[in-house]
Amino acid sequence: MKKFFGLLFIFFILTLTVNAKDMRFVQISDIRFNSVDDKNNSLEKVIKEINKQKNVEFVIFTGDCINKPDKNDLDGFLSEAKKLDMPFYIVIGDKDVNKHKGMSKKDFLKTVKKQVRKFKPEEPDYVFEYNDFVFIVVDGSKDVIPGTNGFYKENVLAWLDEQLTQYSKNNVIIFQHFPLIPPSDREAYYTFKPENYLALLLRHNNVKAVISGHFGVNNEKTVNGIVHISTAGLPYYRIIDILDYDTNNPTIWAELKEIK
Repeated sequence: MKKFFGLLFIFFILTLTVNAKDMRFVQISDIRFNSVDDKNNSLEKVIKEINKQKNVEFVIFTGDCINKPDKNDLDGFLSEAKKLDMPFYIVIGDKDVNKHKGMSKKDFLKTVKKQVRKFKPEEPDYVFEYNDFVFIVVDGSKDVIPGTNGFYKENVLAWLDEQLTQYSKNNVIIFQHFPLIPPSDREAYYTFKPENYLALLLRHNNVKAVISGHFGVNNEKTVNGIVHISTAGLPYYRIIDILDYDTNNPTIWAELKEIK
């Protein structure tokens, strides 16, 4: 009898494990890669650490991948990023582009697509899916007169509104460089007119998290049921688990890591 109940218990645990629908990805932000000096090979180190992690679906770089809008820096960053054992996606940050210095958003993405054959996005705003969970990349950078203040244009917000409507039955996480909820009092880094963006989010109930970088601050705040996660640059990165992602109320668990 004891053996029977023991086997029944093991079966119950295995059933829970099989039915649990969890997902893991990694966020890295504000690397500011310099082809001359990679900050003591910090990008190489974090990639090696991530490749040792189990069950990571993808990596998201949330902006400022390079130190300045320079093709050599972008080539160097991509050369390292391609060493990841899983797909990766990129958000454009304020350091990444400057049309007057020969690196427009179009130039940036063209270089990425040329170097990384599996990178599909044609525009800085794009959508990708994993197991019916939807991830939306929203661009707030400026390649003409760039600056440290984020600006989500009306046409970008209109596009986002369309995507959230289209995927109204899916859970959504948004990736962007510039936070909507400031993680610290650095006014020079604030997003311009965030109230328009926040009002848009209130019209939808499928956004579970907004994940960003930019401020150089590690912070988490929940506003109107949405988790706003801000991650500083290297040596920090985050392992983010979505637990029970197929339910209406998945748990977003963001673990801050530091490379040594």
